[in-house]
Amino acid sequence: MLNLIIIIMTAAFVNNVVLSQFLGICSFLGVSNKIKTSLSLGGAVIFVMTIASAVASLLYDFVLDPLGLGYLQTIVFILVIAALVQVVEMFLKKTSPGLYTALGIYLPLITTNCAVLGVALNNVTDGFNFFQSVASGFGTALGYTIAITLLASIREHISENDIPEPLRGAPIVLFCACLMGMAFFGFGSIG
Repeated sequence: MLNLIIIIMTAAFVNNVVLSQFLGICSFLGVSNKIKTSLSLGGAVIFVMTIASAVASLLYDFVLDPLGLGYLQTIVFILVIAALVQVVEMFLKKTSPGLYTALGIYLPLITTNCAVLGVALNNVTDGFNFFQSVASGFGTALGYTIAITLLASIREHISENDIPEPLRGAPIVLFCACLMGMAFFGFGSIG
């Protein structure tokens, strides 16, 4: 159990997918305008990444590897992720049309979000078992959600500030993301 907690904490903070691996940057920068939208996308990513990690682990361990089809893992994992994103998209469209519209193109982009595919591939490469894969997927998605929500909070607070003209817009957001990355880098020295 302690091993699973360590995997979750390491994935969320030390090896944060956005701030240390730079995966999933597109949606990280594009959806981080409002805290509510960021939390919603984070929730969708948590669902997709956790379930995708579980299904990918099972498919690899019980189908691809035993049949010698490990070379198909990327294609199979992309199909699993695409199917899960479709489920999330249909659910949000039906239950929360406003949120569905607010997420816009970034919701279907979860399918091609390299962070989701990256964690599934890393779990297989690292030799994680089913439970470790689920913990890694959840921790990675939790880290993504924390990072995007923190950036949204910062962006909401600085939107009212008097920022010099050359730093307005993308430059100040990238500067904030850089500072966040440096702060998260400090988690690597704990322990």
